[in-house]
Amino acid sequence: MTTVPDLFSDPLSGILCRLRQLGAPWLLLAAGHAHAAAPCDDFVRWLPALSAADCRDAQLQPAEGARSVRGQPIYQRDVAVPEPRLRVLVVGGMHGDEMSASALALRWLALAQADPAEVSWRFIPVLNPDGMFRATPQRTNARGVDLNRNFPTPHWQRDSRVYWEQRTRKDPRRYPGPRPLSEPESRFLHNEMGRFQPHLIVSVHAPYGLLDFDGPAVEPPRRLGRLHLDQLGVYPGSLGNYGGVHRSMPVVTIELASATELPQAADVAAMWADLLVWMRERLPNMAPVPAPLPEPVTVPWTDPLPETPPAAPVSSETDPGP
Repeated sequence: MTTVPDLFSDPLSGILCRLRQLGAPWLLLAAGHAHAAAPCDDFVRWLPALSAADCRDAQLQPAEGARSVRGQPIYQRDVAVPEPRLRVLVVGGMHGDEMSASALALRWLALAQADPAEVSWRFIPVLNPDGMFRATPQRTNARGVDLNRNFPTPHWQRDSRVYWEQRTRKDPRRYPGPRPLSEPESRFLHNEMGRFQPHLIVSVHAPYGLLDFDGPAVEPPRRLGRLHLDQLGVYPGSLGNYGGVHRSMPVVTIELASATELPQAADVAAMWADLLVWMRERLPNMAPVPAPLPEPVTVPWTDPLPETPPAAPVSSETDPGP
């Protein structure tokens, strides 16, 4: 295993990154087939309490055209029903050092496969594979951008920079990027919101051990399992701010208590059961599709790299948000 921070633990990923820099998308796609063929190798290696059989049963598929900065596929899985009452999008692994979030998404995928509960589900268990599948997992993506500060909230260009510089004191773990949707991972999720048109987004994070909610006039869940509601507010560029506040798609943010350990099976099942009860009671009349999102955002393969954010030894407590 490499110990050099700038090199990816998987040698193939370094090759894919170099092909991207050379502007050779056809070579990138061809080389990526080998990585796409065995997604469970990385998933089982890095995610807690996930067996190879569990991963295979998830039947993950690479999302069409979805790749990270370093060319890794982004996997998803749909669990659909003929006449769904709701469409729900579950996202894990937005931050690469929150492995438990991805593991929970996969556990819930298995529960949805067993009983979808009149819901069409779309699971994206690892949005940030470059940050997670490396020698030392990191919050940001391969370009040092916090994906959960990269969504196009109003006045992003002004507010995100001011917030990052003044509130977080230029914490490199929360660098919002050079512009909204500058990263392929955030663009993919943004476009999926438009394609799937979810009535609810569940975004799984760690390690604050609480439940957050952003959205329209819907009573939020008071608890999911052991997690209790503690609304943290909104942040420039966050998914909750963009999806919940400005696109009127309710966003439930789950903050697990540990980033590296999955809750016990009973707790995972209790959280799932509480979510289903809340959805049935509080989202009964949400069949109309939310307001259309903007057109899908596309950026050429030669999208330039942003300048590296300055390093600063600051505590993550300066920004308690997910």
